Parts: sequence; C-alpha cells; structure tokens
Amino acid sequence: MTETTAAAEKPTLKDRVIRELKEWGSTFAVFIPLFFVFSLLLYEQRVIPSESMVPNLQVGDRVVVNKFAYGYSRYSVPWGVGRILPLGEGRLFKGEPKRGDVVVFMHPHFRRVMIKRVVGMPGDRIEIRGERVILNDEEIPTSFARRHRYIPHGDSRPETAQEFRETIGDKTVLVHQLRKGQSGDNTPVFVVPQGHYFFMGDNRDNSKDARDLSGHCPANAAGVIDQAGCEPRVPARDASVGFVPLDHLIGRAETVLFTTKRCRRGDGLDCPPKRLWRGL
Repeated sequence: MTETTAAAEKPTLKDRVIRELKEWGSTFAVFIPLFFVFSLLLYEQRVIPSESMVPNLQVGDRVVVNKFAYGYSRYSVPWGVGRILPLGEGRLFKGEPKRGDVVVFMHPHFRRVMIKRVVGMPGDRIEIRGERVILNDEEIPTSFARRHRYIPHGDSRPETAQEFRETIGDKTVLVHQLRKGQSGDNTPVFVVPQGHYFFMGDNRDNSKDARDLSGHCPANAAGVIDQAGCEPRVPARDASVGFVPLDHLIGRAETVLFTTKRCRRGDGLDCPPKRLWRGL
C-alpha cells in the first residue's frame, strides 16, 4: 500500500465527528422511546418543589412515583404529552388509592402537578376541628411526638413546629403544626363525592389543600360541602385542589431516592433523617 493510499483511507476530523454523531443518534433513537415507555407505564421521578409535605418530604427530594398503582389516564403520560393527545377521560386498568397514600396528581383547576396525602375516600365525612381531623364523626388517633426547630426553605429565621403522629388508614405518619389560628384549623363538613378524594399536606399550616374553600363548590343548605366540578371562586392558579377526581391521579409516591436539600445546622436546630432510598 502506498503512502498516498494510506493517507486517503485515514478518516478526517469531519468523518470522525459525523460517525460519532451517528452513533449517539442511534443510541438516543433506542433509549428515548424505551425511557418514554418506562416513564409512561412503570415509574417516573418527581422533585419536591415546596414544603407542603414536611416533615416526610423535603424541598429537593427526588421521589419515585409508581405509575401502575392506580392505572393510567391522560395525566399519566409524561412530559405533558397527554394534554395534546386525543385521549378520553377515565382510566385504563383502574386502581384506587388507599387512605394514607402519598399521591402525585394533576391540580383539577390549573395545570400544576401536586403531591399530597389521601385523607378522605369517596363517601367519607371529614371536618377539621381545633386542628384535629374528624373522619366519619370520629377523631383520627393523634399523639404529640416532639417539638422540631428548623429553618424553612427560602427563609433565614428558625421556626418551631409541633410534630404529631397521626394514624391515617393503616399508616402512622408525622404531621407538622406551626401555629394556632390558621384558616385550616377549623373547617365546614366535607362529604367526598363518589369518584373523588380529599387530599391534605403533612405540613398542615403550609399546605393549600382540600381544606381551603377556594377550590370547592358552595356549601349546601345544611352547610355541608359535597359537590365537585364547580368553577373556582378565585383565579384558577390561586384555587385550592378541592375534591380531586380519580382520573387526575398520576401515581403513588413510594421512595425518596435521594435529596439535594442541605440542612443548615446550628444550636438547637434539627435536621431531617438521612434521605437515601427511603420509603414513604
């Protein structure tokens, strides 16, 4: 082989770049559809953006969501693609959440993904009285756990929360109460319509959830709120979730994979437990 022939066969920089791009293109052509199907049918990850589920979920926690726990609806399709697909209402392979589940769902009044805990099931009668949850005319078991002093996300001043253990369904969870006299400490009676659920955040004084009347229909003549589907009484982006329909559920949050939150330590301040592959 002559030197001229060898030089002609040696790939140029442009050739190497084109070949590398083709290899990456082939990889993504296989990986992206597989990832889309995996996220659609099995699991997806969500990052916690707010403190509404403190102390059980912190800002920056990366949570694994089980998509097949409740079946599939248009809101189950990742990256918001379900909004533009010609999909009907309802669910495929329908499953129902259990009381106490931590659920990821689409806000009924505004395009925003939420995460809260199921407290009320269809047909349940719920009232908050003096910060206590009255479920079907009985106060759910609650006991004081401790005082927790910490610095909230985005703030520089410490807060002191009272932590309580509540037994919701077959789960005993910690909830936060920051201060008395908040709007969610006492509510009307709610009766959850069929096909809907009543969600609350674990951080009771820092969660705009089903206790807030702005996302509900007006009360009936007896003062009971038992209807869903009304237009909110405030701009949609400011409304609470109200009663959430089953078809708006995306999946069950099961595990905190890891967190990007760094706890600021100091005298008398508490930090959350280690958050690596931690079940909910």
